[in-house]
Order: sequence, then C-alpha cells, then structure tokens
Amino acid sequence: MNIFKKSGEKLHLATIEESRQMIISAKMPPYVEQIASKELEMLSKMSSATAEFTIGLNYIDYLVSLPWNVKTKDNLDLSRAESILNERHYGLAEVKERILEHLAVKIFVTNKKPRILVVDDEETARKNLEHVLRKENYTIVTASSGVEAIKKLEISDFDVVLTDLKMEKVNGIEVLKKTKIKYPNTQVIVITAYASVDSAVEAIKKDAFHYIAKPYRLDEVRNVVKQAIEKKLSNVSTKGSILCFSGPPGTGKTSMGKSIADALGRKFARISMGGMKDEAEIRGHRRTYVGAMPGRIIEEIRRAGSANPVLMMDEVDKIGHDFKGDPASALLEVLDPEQNQSFIDHYVDVPFDLSSVLFIVTANIADYIQEPLRDRTEVIEFSGYTEDEKKKIALNHLVPKQTHEQGLSDCQPEFSAETISKIIQGYTREAGIRNLERNIATVCRKIATEFVHHKDTVRNIKVSPDMVENYLGPRKYYSEVTNEKNQIGIATGLVWTEVGGDIIFIEAARMKGKRELILTGSLGNVMCESAQAALSYIRSNASLFNIPEDFFENHDIHIHVPAGAIPKDGPSAGATIAIALISLLTGCPARRDVAVSGELTLSGRILPIGGIKEKLLAARQAGVKIVVLPFKNKVDVDNLHEDVKKELEIRLADTVEEIINTVLIK
Repeated sequence: MNIFKKSGEKLHLATIEESRQMIISAKMPPYVEQIASKELEMLSKMSSATAEFTIGLNYIDYLVSLPWNVKTKDNLDLSRAESILNERHYGLAEVKERILEHLAVKIFVTNKKPRILVVDDEETARKNLEHVLRKENYTIVTASSGVEAIKKLEISDFDVVLTDLKMEKVNGIEVLKKTKIKYPNTQVIVITAYASVDSAVEAIKKDAFHYIAKPYRLDEVRNVVKQAIEKKLSNVSTKGSILCFSGPPGTGKTSMGKSIADALGRKFARISMGGMKDEAEIRGHRRTYVGAMPGRIIEEIRRAGSANPVLMMDEVDKIGHDFKGDPASALLEVLDPEQNQSFIDHYVDVPFDLSSVLFIVTANIADYIQEPLRDRTEVIEFSGYTEDEKKKIALNHLVPKQTHEQGLSDCQPEFSAETISKIIQGYTREAGIRNLERNIATVCRKIATEFVHHKDTVRNIKVSPDMVENYLGPRKYYSEVTNEKNQIGIATGLVWTEVGGDIIFIEAARMKGKRELILTGSLGNVMCESAQAALSYIRSNASLFNIPEDFFENHDIHIHVPAGAIPKDGPSAGATIAIALISLLTGCPARRDVAVSGELTLSGRILPIGGIKEKLLAARQAGVKIVVLPFKNKVDVDNLHEDVKKELEIRLADTVEEIINTVLIK
C-alpha cells in the first residue's frame, strides 16, 4: 500500500509541476497568471483522486490554451484586398466599398505621422527633446508651461505627451490627469529632475506610461517614446468593428466574411446562431456545474488561435429565447466596443479583451434583430443580383465549381450564356444564386450519369438551351404578366420578401350586400389597414374619379390577394389596392404590364417604400414594362445601377391621381 501511495504522490507532484511550467511558458497577462497560480496552489493541497482536482486541472489547461497575447498582423495592402474581393465576388459594389473604407482607415491611422507634445518650463530641455524626437520623423509641438499644455490639449489631440513634473500653477500630474480624461488612449511620459518613489507611484497610479528621471539618456527617451506610440497605435488600429450583412439567402453574406478574413490576413471563425435559445451558449457555464463548458465566443477564439480573428455570427435574426435565457441580450456586451474590452465568460471567469475582434453578423431581415442589438451594428444591405450578374457568376464561378465537384474535370460540359438565361428564367425565382447552382449541379449529375451508362462516348458536351428541359424537366416558372389579359378590378403590385422581390395581383370584386369590406389572402394587419384606407380615400373622393358616391350602398366589396396560404404583410400595397378598386368601380381595365408599389394616405399621397432594387428585379423577370414608384424614392432610383433599370420604364408619382392614366385603360 505504501508503494502505491508514494507512486501516487509522485504522479501528483509531477502533474502539479507540469502545470506550473505550462503557466510560466504561456506568458499570460499578470492578472490571469495570478489566478491560474492560485488555482494550482489550491490543487497542490488536494488529492488527485477527487473530481474537483480534475475539474481544476482542466480549467488551468483551458486558461493556458487561450491566445491572450497572440494576434495576427493585419495585411494592410489595399490593392490586394480589392483584388481578392473582386475575384471571389461579382457585383456587391457597395459592400466592397465599405470594407475597403474600413481597411483604408486602418492604413491611414497606422501610417499617420505621430504627434508629440513636449511640456517643460526649461527652454533648454524643451529644445533638446524637440531636436532629438524630430529626427525620428515625429511631429513635435512644445509648451512652456502646464497652463499652455492644457490649452493645446483643448484644441488638438496627441499620440504621446512628455511632461515635466514640477511646474508653476499646473504641474505634470495635472497635465497627466487632463490628458487621460480627454484622450484615454494618449500615452503620457513623466520626466523630472526631482525623482522620488512617491511621485513615481503617483504618476503610475494616474496611468502614466513611463517615469523617467533626469539626467536621462537620449536612447532611453527614444525607446520609451517608440513603445508609447506602438501602444497607442495598437489601441486604435486593432479596435474591432461590428458589421451586419443583411439580405436574401444566397447573396454571398457568409462567403464575403471569409474573403474579408483572407484580405486582412486574419483567422476566420463562424458561429451559427439560428435557433440558439440558451444564454450559456454565449457566456458559458459556471464551473460549479458538472460538465461545465465555455461559451461559443471564447471557444471559437481558442480554436482560431488568435485574439483578433474575423468572427462571423450567422442568422442572428433567428435567435430564439426561452426560460434558459435570451442569447440576443447576452450578445449586447459582446458586440459593444465600449464594453467588450473586458468580456467575462462564466467558465473562464477572467476578463478577455474582445475589442480587436472583427465581428460580422448576418441576417435575412435586419428588422427582425433585437433593436438594442441592431443599434450596435452597422447594417450593410446585400440586395439581389440582376440576371446579367447571375449569368456572369454562373459562367465564371458556379459552372467550374460544379463540374469539378461532379467529377467532370476531364470532360467539362460547356454552358452558353443563353443556356444559363433559360435556367434563370424558367427554373429559378430568387434574389440569390443557390437554386441556380443546384440546377447547374443537377445538369452536371445527369451528364455524369450518361457517361457512366455509355462509357465509350465520354466527350465534351455543349449544353444548349434546347437540352435544358431534357435535364431539368418542364419549365417551372413563366412570366405572369405578359401571358395575362388586362382585366377590370385586377392590379399588379410589387412586394419585398425574405428571398427577394416578387409581384402580386390584387383582385377586387363588388356584390350586393350590407356595406362590408371583405379581405382574404392571409393578409397581415398592415395590409388590412391599407385596404381600409384605400376604400375610405375613394369614398371621400368618388367624384374625382367619376364614381357614383353611393357605390358602397347595399353592396359588399371583396379584396383578395391570390396564394392565400402564404401570409402577406407590409406597408407598400396601399396604392395598388386603390388602383384595383378604382378599376372595379369605373369599369376600366388595369394594365397588367404596369406594376405599382407605394403606401397610401387618406389624402391620396403615396408614401416612400423600401426594397426598390429587389422589386425592380422581380418586375423585369415577370415581364413588367412600366413601374410606378413614390416620388420620394427618386434618390433610391437614381442610385441604382443601370443594369437594374434596363428594359423598365420607371415613373414617379406623389398622388394616386397622377398614375390613373398610366395604369387604367379608358
């Protein structure tokens, strides 16, 4: 028994010593190393057979494995970043521009000539420091007193302040306090001929970067100033940003995040937030629980092996919450640059600096993100692709990718632009390119199957438009507008959905009844109110449209939006409903190739709407010739690329009266 006991003690001591060496070699921040050492000291007094010993040992191992001081250096080459983004993503000009702006700011801040304020009441000391530091290519500003230094700090900021300690009226400590209050990231170096332990301690307590005693060596001053500037630039240039990519599925949000990481030369990590209900997924579990684990934020940073990765949080608009907590609220601290410098995971239980992490969150609809959380992000809209953009993406990226994945690299099928157009128009209806890629993959699999059945006839196949139906079956989508006749009481509208733009037909009918307004088609509250407002507007302005004022007497009016199984809501159908009603009550057919989008007021004004690009793309695909939009959306229309507006006549209107002659056929 004694032999086994001694053997166990030796193993215990060896484990403790191994952990101690790990803590020393990890070079963690002093406060973390202190906590790890205390934990280890407690374990050294504990039997290795207990469960607490294993839990404590795992905790120390986890602390050691975190990248406390490991950061990848940003690759600040603007042309390289631009070429990476352009090569991997076609279109998305606004998104790329914002990312390049972010990178340009980093480059500008890093390369900016440092500004130094030298404060000393002795002219000789000031001139000596100015002469030495100007040789290092710094911009030097001098002040002959503490009062003058305070005035200069009021009107300008500096990277480093070198101040004498003893000066009349305002001393060096006052200059230090004023600097740190106004510019917390500015580094202050105190220089004095009256050096003492008390004054040094006071200066360091007030957050001075360094304390130098006179007479000093010039090399010492140069080195300290250089270190102070490096710390200032580190605090500014590595501060993380929080971007929110919002847009329909398949528009490249997730892949854009990976490209940003490659462009910056950073590590990339991704967390899927969809359906997450437990707050502990973000903050981790406390170590008092059996099987406690850290949260996903800290865990992904540990896996990346870097304290400044690009961390993408996918599907933030689909976060759930229940009795276990609200993960969206837990993210408020993570995504706030003012708070995340000392993020505490419940398992790690030590502050971890997340300020240098570049956070990117994605959502299909940004409005579904919790309001305080959305307020902490900069929303960048990913709109749908035009048909021309889809064709170029398919030919340059999707076809080569799918021919490789389906094993056709040696006998690549050729897809013409006309073939891709037929797939887009007849087999997909989306803002992104996911279904387009699936259909191209289906064609490639069919070709691969043919090769397997007929091994002797393996060759390069040219996929023509006529062959598409053989591979994909009958056409799934047709142009709804061009194939329909103009009818009384049916108007064409444009709507925005999670997967892009779409067209709707609003139908109105009148029958004998008791003055009821019947609304069907799974309409939401907003659309129901729009219909009531449209009817009230027409009743109050019946003479304007040559409609009998008693048209509602002894009649019911039924408004229906087809595809009743699909819920519909949103503030952009009021004008379309009004047109359908006016068409019904005047007996004038409404043109099916004219689409109207806009909300309506009781006075007949048409209010601005959103999702302009997606709606115009849907109109083009459906064969619409004229689109009527609110006049207040003129800026949005002018900012659109010409490819989006091609083949469409866009008319802007302020009131319903202005568009009657455009839509109705008299």
